[in-house]
Amino acid sequence: MEKATVLELLQKARAVRENAYAPYSKFRVGAALLTSDGKIFTGCNVENLAYGSATCAERTGICKAVSEGSRHFTACMITSDLEDWIYPCGNCRQTLAEFGDLTLILTKNEGEETKIMKLSEIHGGSFATMNNLLNKE
Repeated sequence: MEKATVLELLQKARAVRENAYAPYSKFRVGAALLTSDGKIFTGCNVENLAYGSATCAERTGICKAVSEGSRHFTACMITSDLEDWIYPCGNCRQTLAEFGDLTLILTKNEGEETKIMKLSEIHGGSFATMNNLLNKE
């Protein structure tokens, strides 16, 4: 992936992270999803006192994109306030897998250092993969 694209995704993910609604955990997350036609959709986490009702940044971005007609993604950048690498949670891994084996771009809180990998490297054998195998004609 081109460095300019990675930097643009990083900038957008960090900007949207500022909008996170995280009054309980104080853990702000931002995500930027790149579609196959070059559009970028962003999302931040939105907490709820009933934690199970909270929405993660990655899923917020996916919902925005799908609601606007995009369903083909190539990459997802994720950033947070952590000083260490941020990985998608299990729910987000499954949601992202629904749309293919995206490239994940993980960051730390500051700087431009990234970890780039395929979703399948951390989410092998997902239900989406199994479902695709079962429904092959």
